[in-house]
Amino acid sequence: MTEMENLIKKIKEQMELSEQAPQGNVSVADQPIVEKTMDASDYPLYEKHPDLVRAPSGKKLADITLDSVLANKVNSQDLRVTKETLKYQGEIAANSGRAAIQQNFARAAELTAIPDDRLLEMYGALRPYRSSKQELMDLANELESKYQATITANFFREAASYYEIRKKLKGDN
Repeated sequence: MTEMENLIKKIKEQMELSEQAPQGNVSVADQPIVEKTMDASDYPLYEKHPDLVRAPSGKKLADITLDSVLANKVNSQDLRVTKETLKYQGEIAANSGRAAIQQNFARAAELTAIPDDRLLEMYGALRPYRSSKQELMDLANELESKYQATITANFFREAASYYEIRKKLKGDN
């Protein structure tokens, strides 16, 4: 099956699901609370638990179809992953013996709170010779205090120390 055929098949399945689903806007707050521990049997999440996969606006996965895109009922914000979905994916990874992948999902989950422009600025500052150690430490403090992104803040602190040792800070070149 070609990639295009797979895409068409998934869209058709989503359309069928949306016809079965109750209509109306649902907020992320209305998202069901998962009481069971997620594990490998819950993967892929969008197939096994489509009710848990929602857009930040609260739209259900079944609401995001080609028809809804063409009717301008879906915007770019609706195509973003939520913190909750990433945490579920991380739980699946952790309970499948993939702690490193779980850590990546946890870091990605905390990044969902940061505006795109600011996130790009921050990661641009990580490029070698772009920032001083203090600038990287200030970014780490911002990540931690403003966005509660402790994993990423620690990543920036590690980068600052590493860059200092390897002479990759602003002015070292």
